[in-house]
Amino acid sequence: MSTNSELMARRGAAIPRGVSNTHPIFAAHAENSTLWDVEGKKYIDFAGGIAVLNTGHRHPKVMAAVAEQLSHFSHTCFQVAPYENYITLAERLNAMAPTEGPAKTIFFTTGAEALENAIKLARAATGRPGVITFAGGYHGRTLLTMAMTGKVLPYKKKFAPLPSEVYHVPFPHHTFGVTVQESLRYIDMLFRADIEPTRTAAIVLEPIQGEGGFLQAPEALLLGLRKICDEHGILLVIDEVQTGFARTGKMFAIEHSVVKPDIMTIAKSLAGGFPLSGVIGRADIMDAAEPGGLGGTYAGSPIAIAAALAVLDVIEEEKLVERANHLGARMKSRLEAIARRNDTAPIADIRGPGAMVAFDLVKTRGTFEPDPDAAKRVLAKAREHGLILLSCGVYGNAIRLLMPLTIPDEQLDEGLDILETALTL
Repeated sequence: MSTNSELMARRGAAIPRGVSNTHPIFAAHAENSTLWDVEGKKYIDFAGGIAVLNTGHRHPKVMAAVAEQLSHFSHTCFQVAPYENYITLAERLNAMAPTEGPAKTIFFTTGAEALENAIKLARAATGRPGVITFAGGYHGRTLLTMAMTGKVLPYKKKFAPLPSEVYHVPFPHHTFGVTVQESLRYIDMLFRADIEPTRTAAIVLEPIQGEGGFLQAPEALLLGLRKICDEHGILLVIDEVQTGFARTGKMFAIEHSVVKPDIMTIAKSLAGGFPLSGVIGRADIMDAAEPGGLGGTYAGSPIAIAAALAVLDVIEEEKLVERANHLGARMKSRLEAIARRNDTAPIADIRGPGAMVAFDLVKTRGTFEPDPDAAKRVLAKAREHGLILLSCGVYGNAIRLLMPLTIPDEQLDEGLDILETALTL
């Protein structure tokens, strides 16, 4: 078998820039929260495929469900020959959706595809074109979702022109010096300067910004957005692609708030590693598109649907919502102890509900001056010692912890030991 270096040297695929600097690990095998590369080196996985593996690598129940589905058929296209498990999964998600009134669900393949179709539905339901999103938010890499994403590098550079009628407002957080009141006033300014409310279809928000740095939307912001939407007939779209399915100590992160969305997008950990996404929304909104206006050849793959049904069973049977809160408390306690040391890289703002935990690397202890170079060093050192980590944040200085919720406590502690070593100066 080839080595990691040999595989990196081969140019048969367009390997994204940055991979060689951050993750020169070619996976050969994985189980639960452990991954082995092609050279046989073992890693503890604190990345979870970027929040895809809340139920871990190759959960036995998920693998069994996939094998069972494969014994029947792998693909028909739901628009050609529908299948029952698609309807069953939609019914289960409708029952748990935190929307107001009856809900409906449609499935797609990727998170970006879910966001695109959420906007299509919002435009169909309102007859309006405009979309408002937030600086620092991430919604995908297709042209429309790139326009919605509130970060130029690395997502937008060289890809212009992007779709119009997409507007950004500042996200409120103390490190940006932006308050909730200022964010809401900026929306009012947009309505006066750029797009009137009667041309605005949707306001789109991650309840916790993912790539933006694991920043939780304040309750006051969510309440303010709900009020604006209700006053002007605008739809509130909540992007749960990274936050959904028990990660935050709730099934969906918006459930930390009293605010109910009109539309919600889901993906990532929905299907335990198989490509599946969805849009859940109020039934009247979901019926707004013309027949055939939504869908896709691989949308709602029966294999991924079978995996997703098993994922929901695992979340319930193994109490992963409660498990996320246990893991989060354990991580934060350890990080707070590390932060008190004088021989580690300065860290600040340990945050996040449940097991969606992050912290910032800063240049001086007690400040918020970002240190992205330190983050790169920590990631590299952790990798050398057998821990897979990811960074995030608008300055690239945040370290996010996304281990499977099924990780054993002893392996969590082992991973945190490695993280502490990587942070040691």
